[in-house]
This record gives sequence, structure tokens and C-alpha cells, in this order.
Amino acid sequence: MPSILPILRARRERRIARRRERADRSRSFLLSAGMLLSLLTAALLLAAAFLYADLTRSLPSPQLIPLLLNPPDGLLLQPTRITDRTGEHTLYTFAPSDSPRRYIPLGETNPQRLPQALADAVIARSDPNFWKHAGYNLTSLTNYQLHDTLAQRLVFDLLLFNEPPSLRRALRERLLAAQITAEFGRTQILEWYLNSANFGRYAFGAEAAAQLYFGKSAAELTAAEAAILAAVSDAPSLNPHDAPQTALERGEETIRKMSALGLLSDEATANALGESPRFQPPPPTPPQPAPAFVNLLLAQLDSQFPRERIERGGLTIISTLDFDLQKQASCLTAFYAARLAGLPDPLIECDALRYLPALPPGLTSADSSASAIITDPKKGQVLALVGETFQAQETPLVGAHSPGSSLDAFVYLTAFTRGLSPASLIWDIPGKTSVQNFDGVHHGPMRLRVALANDYPAPAAQVLAQMGAENVTKIAESFGVSRDAPVSLWKAAGAYGVFAQNGVYFGQNVGGDFVPVTILRVEGGDGSVWLDWSTPQVKPVVTPGLAYLVNHSLSDETARTGWLRDTRLLEVDRPAAVKLGQTENGFDTWTIGYSPLRVVAVWTGSRADTKLSPRAPATLWKALMQAASQNLPPEDWALPLEVSVVNVCDPSGMLPTPDCPNIVNEVFLHGSEPQHADTMYRRFAVNRETNLLATVFTLPQLIEERVYLVVPPEARAWAEGAGLAIPPSAYDVIQAPPFNPDVNISTPALFAEVSGTVRIEGTAAGADFVSYRVLVGQGLDPREWIQIGEGTEAVANGLLAEWDTSGISGLYAVQLQVIRSDQRVDTAIIQVTVTQR
Repeated sequence: MPSILPILRARRERRIARRRERADRSRSFLLSAGMLLSLLTAALLLAAAFLYADLTRSLPSPQLIPLLLNPPDGLLLQPTRITDRTGEHTLYTFAPSDSPRRYIPLGETNPQRLPQALADAVIARSDPNFWKHAGYNLTSLTNYQLHDTLAQRLVFDLLLFNEPPSLRRALRERLLAAQITAEFGRTQILEWYLNSANFGRYAFGAEAAAQLYFGKSAAELTAAEAAILAAVSDAPSLNPHDAPQTALERGEETIRKMSALGLLSDEATANALGESPRFQPPPPTPPQPAPAFVNLLLAQLDSQFPRERIERGGLTIISTLDFDLQKQASCLTAFYAARLAGLPDPLIECDALRYLPALPPGLTSADSSASAIITDPKKGQVLALVGETFQAQETPLVGAHSPGSSLDAFVYLTAFTRGLSPASLIWDIPGKTSVQNFDGVHHGPMRLRVALANDYPAPAAQVLAQMGAENVTKIAESFGVSRDAPVSLWKAAGAYGVFAQNGVYFGQNVGGDFVPVTILRVEGGDGSVWLDWSTPQVKPVVTPGLAYLVNHSLSDETARTGWLRDTRLLEVDRPAAVKLGQTENGFDTWTIGYSPLRVVAVWTGSRADTKLSPRAPATLWKALMQAASQNLPPEDWALPLEVSVVNVCDPSGMLPTPDCPNIVNEVFLHGSEPQHADTMYRRFAVNRETNLLATVFTLPQLIEERVYLVVPPEARAWAEGAGLAIPPSAYDVIQAPPFNPDVNISTPALFAEVSGTVRIEGTAAGADFVSYRVLVGQGLDPREWIQIGEGTEAVANGLLAEWDTSGISGLYAVQLQVIRSDQRVDTAIIQVTVTQR
């Protein structure tokens, strides 16, 4: 029997091998899992590191807060000021009073300290867990507009105010809140908050709020007053001046919250609820030298910084305003508005009044208002802005208004881009368009420059129809305006400033709009520059040549007619281009004019049914342009290389002929100059007795030459109505001349029809005969004669010449001339009709 030991040994070895295999597999799995876990951990750590690096990239230092809120001199961030361009005149201060903001500490030992009731009220109202959390709260992490804790509010208001709402900002806010809480402590956070919180009405800090609303120091506040201020810090617009009843109710609500949290005893709660706080009346609003300008400045500044950060203080905003020019513009507008409303002159000093022309007699509107702007187109800056002035009282409002025809320059500019020129002819006659001119008159043929310079809407409507409204809109929008929407003064001034600067827009991109700016610089309290717009951005819009065509047309004093020519309201002591404008109903009128260095835009509107005329704003424009330019050298626009100057006949715009009575200089882009002579003015031979067209049979002593403007058939009715001389269309009565036996044409007969080769027969003889010649000319009274034959031998009833009539037809005159030795010329003429057979 074989031994079983080897069998048992083999089984044992197989079991051991299987155990080893299982152990190896387990070790391999654990090793793989460990490596995977390590890689995952490393990836998470790396991702966390990248996330932390992103969160902390350019993270403001917590040390900035004590620099802002714990200054060594005890003065907080002082109110933000807006000054003129020199920094010498303050236009606006974001503060309820001129008193400096004071820092009031917390603490039992300081007699001038913030009351504990105020600290407790703020905690109860805004951060009930203030003494428990680490400075931040994660429960509202995805509500980016909510700042749960006092530390988070400090961080947002002072450090992260300019970051857009996002999860990243929310995390950075909480990170900084935890840092400042850990580094400076909760008591310091509370003290900083009480001295910097927004209490409405530009009152920042408890001391400023206590003085504004209660007329006392913050150290003297009662529990009820402290509760009211705590509620106001949570909702600054619900303050005692703007919502007094709501402020009282929210104060009582805060007292109850303090009681519920154990911050007030029952007795103290009852006493606080029993108080009757009395509010200090709001301080009078000081006069502002440029309220509309400040409003525009703040609107532009809002595109760069949150308004609350500006209001919080510590900044100096140096504006573009020319203080002296603003004063002159305001007083001129006040006098103008008073006179337009039929009121006495205002009792204010106005040195610039010498520039203001008198209004036309009878031009008044009691419900009218006016506003104006002056800009520097070379720097893209607003120098003065007068708000809508009603009956001599300026308001801070400058609204957008219907442009009417004030933007028609872009209609003509579009035409110039498509080959037309200021010399191009247009007929302002009935039937061309349904649009009527403002004066109700059709002005006949004119160059485009005349239509543009005189603000004639009917020709503009014709050009608009030819160019296409969509093309005009596209070009106008490249200047930042639209003919189909209300336009503001600063956008209108900016658009025409492009022409002033030869097709280039100088300004800044503000909130998506390229406009003239009101801000030079924004500086921090430490001298740091937050914003610098002193150097303009440059935006080319059109070529210098196209801009020159518009400038040359709008500044052409000789192109102006009617009251523009008679009153010379648009003429100043320097080259200036001016565009008038008005709406069809006359409720909005404009005058926008510019030189290379200044743009002045004036709007005047009526609130009632009074129809105004551009003559009104033109008077104010003239005064403002003279005031704005008084210390500037006169400049004109230089002729661009791509523009040529050519003499043309007015109004056709074609090359002049000897018959043209009015030759003018015109400007053209190279390649668009006229190539053909004028055909509108033509010379006619007329029988002065019959006023009919002369013929070859009219006695020479009765013929006189007259030059007429030849109008097309569709303009004949207008020409007759306008008293324009119309050339005669009928010819003088044809009578056979007396027979001369020595000088006559016998063949063909008078009024015969001829064709092919025509034999001209007759007699050319008589005493003192020297020579003869035969000529033909087209028409009853030919302007040109062609010689077809000649001879030096006398002819009696014989062949004088042969005339080849192939290729011609119509009425012709045949003339025989006999020259005598004494230089006399005897003639014989017949009329024939040439036909082709």
C-alpha cells in the first residue's frame, strides 16, 4: 500500500500556495488602492491649492482697514468732494454738513465713547451671533448680495466693493472677514463698523448720524435713539428724514429684538419704548454751481465704481468743468430763459450778458425751457453744462429730446460718401416729397450745401429717400446718435465734435457709449489715482475729407438765406459751423455749432402748444460760443489733401459757362469734380418787340440776347409761381424776305423738303462783287453755321453749292452771303426741312 505522506504533503503545499496567491492579490489590491487614494488626495490638495491661490490672488490686505478706519489723527475718511478742473472750486460734497467726520471709540474708560446701547442695538439688528461666529457665515454663500456679518460688511464696503457679484467674491469676502476677526478681535470690528456704517443722507459713522438726525453727539444717544440708528444702518434709505414714521417703527422693532436677546432688561425695554425721540429737521440744501453737470458726472462715475463707495468718502473727484465758463453759461441761459418766457431779467450779475443778442420781437413762450452744453472736442471733455432752465430757474435735469432736423447733417454725409458733393443739384419743388419746409415755401433749385446750411427738411427728405434710411442710420450710429430716438445734449455735442476734429472722436468709452467725459481724475486720500481720463481715447469715424465737406457747408455764411442772412445770428468772430434743427410741431428746437476748439449745443423746448423757432436757441448759441471762445485763437479747418476746390455755376454745380450769372467755389473729393459745362443757364435770341424767339428772318435791329434759367417741365409751375423769367417757347412770325435780284437762292424753294445731295442754285452777283459763300445751320435761329460752298466768280441763276444731307434731319436754314469790295455783306436765307428717305 503506497504511503499517504506524499499525498498529504502535496495537499499541504497546494494550500500554502493558494494562501500565498490570495495574500499577493490582496497586497496588490491594497497597494493599488493606496496609490489611487494618494493620487486622488494629491489631486484634491493640488486643486485646493489652485483654488486657494485663485481666491487669494490680488486679495486686499486686511491691514488696509485700520489705515482707513483707525487714522492717528482721529479723523475718519473725509467726505468725497467733486471739484472743478483746477481743484480750487468745490462743486459738491457728499456730506450732510461741513463738519469733519470724527472717530468715536468704544470703551468704558473713555468719556466720549459710543454708548453700549448702540453697539447692542446694531448687533441685535444686524448680527445676533456676532460674539459667537468667526466673523463669517456660510448659510447664504450663494446669495452674493447678502453680507451676513458685520465683519463681512466691512470687508465688502471697504475692500471688495469693486468686484462683481460671484461665488469667488463671496468666498474672498468670508476669507477676509475671518482674517480681520482673528487679527483685530470682535470689539475692534464692532467699533470700526459703528464709525463707518452708512446711516443715509451721506451720514457715515454714528457720530455724523447722531448730529444729523438728533442734533447731538453719538455719546449722548438714548437707547431709543440708538435703536433707530441701528435700524437705519441696516436700511439707510429708511432714515428719519426720508421716512420718519418707518424709522420710529423700525427702532421699536430693534428694541424688542434687543430685549429678546437679553441685551436690554425689562425695565430698560419699557423705558426705551416709552421714549418719544425728536428728529432734527434736515439742513437746508446749499446752492450748487453746476447741478446738471454733477448729475452727469455721477452717472459716468457709476460705470466705474459703486455709488455707495463714492459716497463713503476719502476721494477727490477732479472734474473737467471750467468754473468761470459754467458761471457765464448759467447766467446767460437764465437771462435767455426769462426773456423767452416774457419775464423780467433775473437779479443776478452776468458779465457775459454783453454777448446775448435780443430775441426777435414777439418770440415768447411762457412754458419754455432751455439747456446748453459746451465741450472741448480736441480733449473730449465737457466744460460746462446748464440744466433745463425754466423761467430763469436752473434744474439739475438734462433730458434727451427729439432731435428733429438737427441730425440731418448725417443724411448729407451719407450722400457725400456715395459720390454726391455740396455742389450737387437738388430741386425743392412741389411733388418731389410730401415733407414740407418749415417756412412752407419751396425754394427751387439749389446746391446741397444751401439745403444743409438753411435746415430745409424737404430736400433732406429727398436725399434720405435716395440714400436709404438704413444707410443713414448706420452712419449716424457710428457717431453715437440716432435720428429716430431722443438725443441728449452731450451725445449731440460729441457727434458734431467729430466734424470739429476732422472725423475723429475724442472721448472715453463710458458704460458702452463713447462720449465726452466730465471727469479728469479720481484720487484717493493717500494720493493714489483711482481713475485717470485726462488723456482721451481716439476713435476715427470718417475721413478728414468727408468731415471737411460738412464743415465747409455748415460754416458757409454765403449759403445762408432769409433770416439767417439778415440777422447774422450764426456769425461769430471766427469760423464756426452751425446746424439748426427743429421738430415738425416746433416743440423742440436746436442750435448745434462748433469751431475746431469748441462745441456749443443749445436746446429749447416748449411744454405747451407754443411753436418755437430755431431763432430762439440761435441767440443763446451765439452768446455761449463767444463766451467759450473769448480767450482762444481763431482757427479754421485746413483743406485736406483729398479735397479739391473748383469754380462751378450756382445752382447746377457744373462747370461755369459765359452765361452763368453766379460762379462760386465748391469743394469736392478727388474724383468727384464736375466734368461737364452748365446747361441750366442758356442764352436766347429774342425779338424784343414780340418777346418771341428770333428766327433768321427777324430783323437784326429787333434781336436782343437774353440769359434764362432753363427749368425742367415738372418745375415750370413752381418757376412761374416764383416769378422766375421763363424763356419763350414760340418763334417769331416767319415772313419771306424781300427779293434781291443780285443775291438770292432759287433752288430749293422756301420751306421745301430736301434729302440726299441737295443742289443749291441761285444768283451771287452785282456791283463790287468780290466773293460768296453758302452756309447751313440747324433750327429757326441757328447758333452755329457750317460752310458748304464758296466762290470768287459771280453766279447768275447757276449752281452755288452742293449739300450732303445724309445722317441729318429736321429744320435747317440755308444762307447765301455775298461779300462786296467795300466789305458789305448781302444775304439771302431760306428754310428747308431735311428728311431721310
